Amino acid sequence: MKIFLIAGTEDGRKLANFLLQNNHKITASVVSDYGKKLLEQYEGIEINDKKLNAGELEKILREKNFDTLVDASHPYAENISQNAIDACNNAKIFYIRYERAEVEFDYKKIFHAGNYEQAAKISSQLGKNIFLTTGSRNLKNFLQCEEIKNCNVTARILPTSEVLAECENLGLSPKQIIALQGKFSVELNVELLKHAQAEVIVTKNSGEIGGADTKIAAAKILNLPVVVIDRPKIFYPNVAKSFEEVLNLMKTC
Repeated sequence: MKIFLIAGTEDGRKLANFLLQNNHKITASVVSDYGKKLLEQYEGIEINDKKLNAGELEKILREKNFDTLVDASHPYAENISQNAIDACNNAKIFYIRYERAEVEFDYKKIFHAGNYEQAAKISSQLGKNIFLTTGSRNLKNFLQCEEIKNCNVTARILPTSEVLAECENLGLSPKQIIALQGKFSVELNVELLKHAQAEVIVTKNSGEIGGADTKIAAAKILNLPVVVIDRPKIFYPNVAKSFEEVLNLMKTC
């Protein structure tokens, strides 16, 4: 089967390899040089590294006669998923969402937010030293909220030149940036939180592969409140929670 795979995550890359091993033809789509390099290790894979809107994606699906699109984008990549759903509907291509499991939070100091603006407001009420672990894509949305103008934000981000430049453009000083690639252990999370003198943590429920479990465990040890930005509410036509479920759904298309 010929599959277009949106694979900009660690589990997306593992899924690409899994599908290749099951004798499927895979074109994997990523939007970063780093993601492309990680995928190039898999023999026989084709890679699209151009950012696509819904119309461009639909055109590729039609012209290259794909059988299925598997969406393994990040759980918070709302626009990417919606574009993929729309493109598949228009091109009459079978759509499968691979959705990593959420972490179940067993902690009394969890505060839920529906978006970055709500998270900024809630976190500013819980403490002035905010430890932000939501990645770089929505830094601007968080940092430009009026509620945190009088707060000190430490942002933990990927150590790439593009992300560091964005942090600088948004006014973050070197002292406010922790540039490391996870996943992070509980112990390292604890030490980083102590180093930043964090009073509140802001995170997303990106599942265990995104390190949500170890962040919460560290918060418990330090008795810190955690603001969790909830996953966007998207209607996925077909959802798989495991690689095997992806294969099973493919058999139905």
